[in-house]
Amino acid sequence: MAQDAAPDALAARLAGIPADQRVAVVDRRFRGHRHALRLALTDPRFDAAAVTGALTVRPAARPALQRALAALAGGTPPATPAPTAPAPGAAAGTSAASPQPGAGGPDARTAAAAGTGPAARTAAASALATDAAAPDGAGAGTAAGRVTLPAQRRGEAADVLPDALAARLDALGAPPHRPELGVLVARVPADSAAAEAAAGAVAAIDEESVRLRSAVKSRDGFFTTHFISPYSRYLARWCARRGLTPNQVTTASLLVALIAAGCAATGERAGFVAAGILLIASFVLDCTDGQLARYSLQYSTLGAWLDATFDRAKEYAYYAGLALGAARGHDDVWALALGAMVLQTCRHVVDFAFNEANHDATANTSPTAALSDRLDSVGWTVWARRMIVLPIGERWALIAVLTAVTTPRITFVVLLVGCALAACYTTAGRVLRSLTRRARRTDRAAQALADLADSGPLAEAVARVLRPAARRLPPFTAPAAALAGAAAVAATAALAPYGSWYPALVAVLYVLTSGLAVALPLKGALDWLVPPLLRAGEYGTVLALAAVSGVNGALPAAFCLVAAVAYHHYDTVYRIRGGAGAPPRALVRAAGGHEGRTLVVALAAAVAAHRSGFTATLAVLATAIALLVLTESIRFWVSAGATAAVHDESGEPA
Repeated sequence: MAQDAAPDALAARLAGIPADQRVAVVDRRFRGHRHALRLALTDPRFDAAAVTGALTVRPAARPALQRALAALAGGTPPATPAPTAPAPGAAAGTSAASPQPGAGGPDARTAAAAGTGPAARTAAASALATDAAAPDGAGAGTAAGRVTLPAQRRGEAADVLPDALAARLDALGAPPHRPELGVLVARVPADSAAAEAAAGAVAAIDEESVRLRSAVKSRDGFFTTHFISPYSRYLARWCARRGLTPNQVTTASLLVALIAAGCAATGERAGFVAAGILLIASFVLDCTDGQLARYSLQYSTLGAWLDATFDRAKEYAYYAGLALGAARGHDDVWALALGAMVLQTCRHVVDFAFNEANHDATANTSPTAALSDRLDSVGWTVWARRMIVLPIGERWALIAVLTAVTTPRITFVVLLVGCALAACYTTAGRVLRSLTRRARRTDRAAQALADLADSGPLAEAVARVLRPAARRLPPFTAPAAALAGAAAVAATAALAPYGSWYPALVAVLYVLTSGLAVALPLKGALDWLVPPLLRAGEYGTVLALAAVSGVNGALPAAFCLVAAVAYHHYDTVYRIRGGAGAPPRALVRAAGGHEGRTLVVALAAAVAAHRSGFTATLAVLATAIALLVLTESIRFWVSAGATAAVHDESGEPA
């Protein structure tokens, strides 16, 4: 083939592959670990990915690849490709490509284009990795044929076509993801000596050990890191070798947690002990599903949603089980259970809102953030700070042990104290960061905060009326208005006699303050506090009205209502983090918005005082909200199951 015809020939091969399939281009001289190829060629989260000597693109990046091929075929000098030399860290792998002595000469090079289907681990992508281990070390699928490349041209990047294409994609504004290989090897040797050196480097690494280590999150809690991950990673490998998927393990974790809740609901000491043991077992499976996803590169948006949603469902179902078990022993702890759910949900909203507000902010000059980074460089402070925030591992371990050896009331009291201290620590730190940071927040961040606020039609109408006046108010008006309204309505609900109309009247004021809080784009330094303050106002009002009512069944019904609304708010968070945007405005308006629901509950407490109508209203409202948001949410996430996965794997926010 003519020297500069290789990109043309490859473009022709590319045209023959269906547009809905992944395409991979691998230099035949590739020498390295099989998992180095797997990281680049089979990870479904990225539209394009590359390591030295290998490049893959999903359908969304196919046009960019075609433009890159056309540019190379036209003789445009390629940019120098970014190096992917091994760096400190860990990736994953299983076996190595075996080099052929003498391979890598001018006539021993080929590149191939292979199509892969939409599945997370496609047959063609597997073929690419398998072929990389062939005797000649080729890293290219054979289904689409091979294209002979020109002889080596000393000092020119175009000698390795995948690298030249990756560099061209960089220049076109579609840079491929370059996975961290750590100690794994990915090279394109130019001669036999370099091939032998690459083979030695491959043989020197225990690839399976690296792969197991990389299956564990780099930043995790103390309990998870030292008491769960040392063996759960092997459970993840066992699941992978038997073809189990992360979603199946996630579902198993949910089922075990629900059984644990059922054991706690018996109210017997044996049931409490079994519940604690099963809760830890559920958490082991919860860690395993993420490790399995990283070990086998099985990521999906649906899986990320299931993992995050089921975590909340497991914890709150367990709270309900403890409350039922306590009731069997004639101890009513439903208010404590609901309080724990409210506090934990508000903590999460603080985390989510702060992260979204600063997701793409610029000019981070906060001395508080600099101090935090310095503390992270001191060994013991890292674990201390991770434990203080009471992440899911520490929290579940605490709940499990207290359930087994104490009573549900003690369990909830200790949990509430611990979560309150954690909430004060994290919120205070983030307020300090925000006040000492000079940053410009984007329209995207402001929209995310507005979506997290969950304003309904009443607040929207008030916002339109108050917008001109809001422009003349001080910068901290939004969080101040949200705080004033939330504190007033929740405090009135807690202090006013049950059946009083005062909570309903203050709920009207809450509608006004909520509209003022969102009248302008939430770009202020502390505007990220608006969503969690509004959550505290709504949830706190429901809790207070149910607690002071004394009506039979009001607190369990309120627990169900807050659980349904919290699901809606978590669903909003995961959609935003997944890049899909908030739920449709029609759904938010149909659910009434936070201010509409607060007003309805306050009116129901006044109208149905001292009658069962209040409990019935809470139950009907909980059922209606649950059906409304679950139906739309499940439809959305199931349809999104084949799309690119959520990139954030950090788990529960810190």
